[in-house]
Amino acid sequence: MAILEAKNLSKTYKQGTLEVKALADLTLAVEPGEFIAVMGASGSGKSTLLNILGGLDKAGSGELAIDGQTLGARRDSELTRLRRQRIGFIFQSYNLIPVLSALENVALPLLIDGVKTKEANSRAAGMLAVVGLSDRAAHFPDALSGGEQQRTAIARALVTEPAIILADEPTGNLDSVNSEEVMILLKRAVEERGRTIVMVTHDPKDAAHADRIVFLKDGRVVDETAGVGADVTAIMKRLAE
Repeated sequence: MAILEAKNLSKTYKQGTLEVKALADLTLAVEPGEFIAVMGASGSGKSTLLNILGGLDKAGSGELAIDGQTLGARRDSELTRLRRQRIGFIFQSYNLIPVLSALENVALPLLIDGVKTKEANSRAAGMLAVVGLSDRAAHFPDALSGGEQQRTAIARALVTEPAIILADEPTGNLDSVNSEEVMILLKRAVEERGRTIVMVTHDPKDAAHADRIVFLKDGRVVDETAGVGADVTAIMKRLAE
């Protein structure tokens, strides 16, 4: 059974008197432990899809289910709890809280979920060790490099042991060396921790780490291919025609 399943999702935004269709009857199923990269030109619906999958936005129509349970009828409080317990988010801009140390940023989701401070800090320290940042635990975000900030964000996404990780351009602000380190960490989260990842990216090198690459155009899935060895550049050129 798919861990994440979208059926006929549609979403329209209003811009003044204009209506912009971000998603158009999009259907996508993600299997447990699968790493999916979502690609497409600007305006193809990538970020809208990710926001709806994570419950940060609602579709105008269609169905979304996690572990076979449809989310549409759930109250906002139930959706908030589901996001907190089952989904981890990684953003291009890191979204770290500037007045909290790296350790405190990683521990925060646990504290919000009611975990005692001592245990939360212990688990946060362990996750910082996983991403190679034990020696930076006491540093605040402005004292961390971009790569270190993103690794902190990854630790924060993983610390609650979520089944699903949604990553929106996770290497968008990083150089090639740090980008590769981040992708290795995400791949390890799948292979060693059994996480399911849906990642929006514009970078073919990042997409090549995924098990499957899904291509969007005009709010629809129009093509897909295996990640490793895929000629992503050729496919993107074809989609742009």
